[in-house]
Amino acid sequence: MIRINLLPHRAEAKKARRQQFFVLAGLITVLGALVVFAIYTVIASNISDQDSNNEFLKREIAVLDKQIDQIKRLKEQTQALLARKQVIENLQRDRGETVYLLSELVKQTPDGIYLKSLKQDGLRVNLTGYAQSNARVSTLMRNLEASPWLENPQLIEVKALMLNGRRINEFAMNISMTRVKPDDGKGKK
Repeated sequence: MIRINLLPHRAEAKKARRQQFFVLAGLITVLGALVVFAIYTVIASNISDQDSNNEFLKREIAVLDKQIDQIKRLKEQTQALLARKQVIENLQRDRGETVYLLSELVKQTPDGIYLKSLKQDGLRVNLTGYAQSNARVSTLMRNLEASPWLENPQLIEVKALMLNGRRINEFAMNISMTRVKPDDGKGKK
């Protein structure tokens, strides 16, 4: 038997194509939604990983900041200790200088010179006193220049005055002390 299709075949083909289009559009929409969801999931995962890395770095930076503060405090303490050590070394080195200064002044001061005041500022010493004559002041200056502990005497002023009915000269001078080199122990054997 021969079959004759009386239905319009073009309308059926059009309907079939329309159905196929909607099925493909639905599949593409689902596939697009899956791709968007996958990309969103990957990006969210990367963001959460980066946030956890940032938190870890913040904690480590806080630890390092504390260590840096401790290092700064230790450096300050070290500097303070070194300054104290330097002061103690200077005191140790300078403790005999006053004795040497007074001993040297006693040895180098000629007769007829009377010291009125002695003022030391570091290695600089200011002397004031009375002399029976200008020659004795120049002798004192020569003696001080020849001393191993004292050097560079500088006369500031000499003025004549009357004291207890006698004519005397009042003088003022500056001298420098020389630093004593500490013994190395090389010469003693």
